[in-house]
Amino acid sequence: MGFDAKPKYVTFDMNGTLIKFSINDTMREVLGDRLPAEVADDYLRICKAYRIDECTGAYQPFHQVVARSMERTSRKLGLEYREEDARAVYETIPTWGPYPGVTEALNRLAEEVPLVIITNSDTAHAERLAENLKAPFEVVISAEEMGVYKPRLGAFDYMLDKLGVTPDELVHVSASPMYDHRSAASSPSSSASRAPDA
Repeated sequence: MGFDAKPKYVTFDMNGTLIKFSINDTMREVLGDRLPAEVADDYLRICKAYRIDECTGAYQPFHQVVARSMERTSRKLGLEYREEDARAVYETIPTWGPYPGVTEALNRLAEEVPLVIITNSDTAHAERLAENLKAPFEVVISAEEMGVYKPRLGAFDYMLDKLGVTPDELVHVSASPMYDHRSAASSPSSSASRAPDA
């Protein structure tokens, strides 16, 4: 796609790009005094790493990703793990809203090109979070639908197949190098990956 061509779609990561992904604040709130201040930053950093790790194996529902990452982190740091804490964190996710200005920008963009979401949320949460954005999306693709999480390459292959486009016919927007940028650039179907070796 040249610079003058209009993309067939603009695709978006949702959580952390459009929706303020407040999982750290939520975990602090849910765990309360059981997350000592001296280990809180380590807990949140390690839990994020374990969430990424849980997303790179065989597909499992997102509530299990949240639970397994919290359980592994608690065990590593010698803290008590409670299943109801993970459930409370997971159940808070669909209440999160967009960053300031996102809704207005999406609605302006939607006048020019169809918008699509590809998200690591499960289907029920993806639909509710997309509603929170108050903007028109042609398609919302969830990890549950794909049977795989980003950064797995299969997520991007699924999206391209579902939309019936090649990578150079869309623009993908994400704030996440870890979950989106690296995979999108290295996908076998990406035009970036077809560049000759330097």
